Amino acid sequence: MFKIGIGPSSSHTVGPMIATCRFAQLLEQAVEPQRVARISVELFGSLSLTGLGHRTDRAVVMGLCGELPRTIDPLTIDDRFHAIESGEPLKWLGKFPIRFDMQRDLIFNRTTFLPQHPNGLRCSAFDAEGQSLLVKEYFSVGGGFVVEPHELQASTELSPAPDAEVPYPFTSGETLLAQCIEHRLSISQVILQNELPHRSQLEIEAGIDELWNAMKASIEAGCHTPGILPGGLGIRRRAPEIYRKLTANPLLDSTADPLERMDWVTLFALAVNEQNAAGGRVVTAPTNGASGVIPAVIGYYEKFYPGADRAGIRDFLLTASAIGMLYKRNASLSAAEMGCQGEVGVACSMAAAGLAAVMGGSPNQIENAAEIGMEHNLGLTCDPIAGLVQVPCIERNTMGAVKAINAARLAVLYGDGTHRVPLDRVIETMRQTGVDMQSKYKETSLGGLAVNVINC
Repeated sequence: MFKIGIGPSSSHTVGPMIATCRFAQLLEQAVEPQRVARISVELFGSLSLTGLGHRTDRAVVMGLCGELPRTIDPLTIDDRFHAIESGEPLKWLGKFPIRFDMQRDLIFNRTTFLPQHPNGLRCSAFDAEGQSLLVKEYFSVGGGFVVEPHELQASTELSPAPDAEVPYPFTSGETLLAQCIEHRLSISQVILQNELPHRSQLEIEAGIDELWNAMKASIEAGCHTPGILPGGLGIRRRAPEIYRKLTANPLLDSTADPLERMDWVTLFALAVNEQNAAGGRVVTAPTNGASGVIPAVIGYYEKFYPGADRAGIRDFLLTASAIGMLYKRNASLSAAEMGCQGEVGVACSMAAAGLAAVMGGSPNQIENAAEIGMEHNLGLTCDPIAGLVQVPCIERNTMGAVKAINAARLAVLYGDGTHRVPLDRVIETMRQTGVDMQSKYKETSLGGLAVNVINC
């Protein structure tokens, strides 16, 4: 559910890099590398319409070079890309040089959506005579997840089934709560027990700690990196100035300004998403466009909750991941399918659940917090100006984080877990809303702010 990668988009940057790297690896196995004279990549639908603003072109090329989002140095990408753009050979998998003509071999098909999913790409390899050697299609389905057509078809045709390899399987909020009640486990304990067949508890805890360390590093970097975000909109980074003001008087506390704690939450979310917009290192949580919500709420917990510790942060992320799994299984994390309700809305729901857990909430209260978090993001569109993950995306993460805190407090401090609308019904409503939403409001930059601001 959580992946360490680079910005600005999990579906348009992380996914395409994984897809083209996977294609290059398969190509090496399928044919003699010396026969490969040309590789082309065609982008369809949302990947094509907003690909340049999402740095999809760079992601595609770096993936062919054998790079992956988790390990690539983001500071090297532009120089390497421009070198290939200027005529240097592209060494696919880092060792087999070919000529890669950006105009010929990277095709933005802005008029075609592949029928299976809005985020499609087709990779092709040819010999010196132009004969096809290998053709593969991939779909970036949100959150950095990449599938092939047969995998996507299987996931839509078959009803979700419990994972037989885990001790406490669940496919819905209802079955998750049933597992908690029957076995007297918290939601985080259910997830932990389901992970143990695959890795040790020490490995699980180390992995979670690595995720939080990466989130915290993105907050820190965002707070100390001034300047203008790339892309041409001239958006100034605000996190460094807010950080300076909040730390200028160390004696100032929330008794002087009751809303100062929310200013810190805003700072944390802005810092992460400004890093993401600049193509920096962030954690997909559950997407890059929404990567600031969960770190901001964990930062709020760590900074302001007495007794906050690593164990609490682990419980937070385990609980949040359970909620994220429900959205991924029963709806989607892709803004190209769901609009921003599938990104910031899901992140808000996950963060609300995580915070409710560390506040001592019961499984029912946690489920209530998650439901509140999404209920008030239903219908949220994705209409980024110029296809950049900047306006309204960066500020929207601050709103999602504040909503998550409010939802958790409402569910835990002022609720007993009973509520009228179950989480499962909200997830299904989100899915139906996404299906009904016009495509111009789903990460195509063909409607909403993306056209009205430019036209003004």
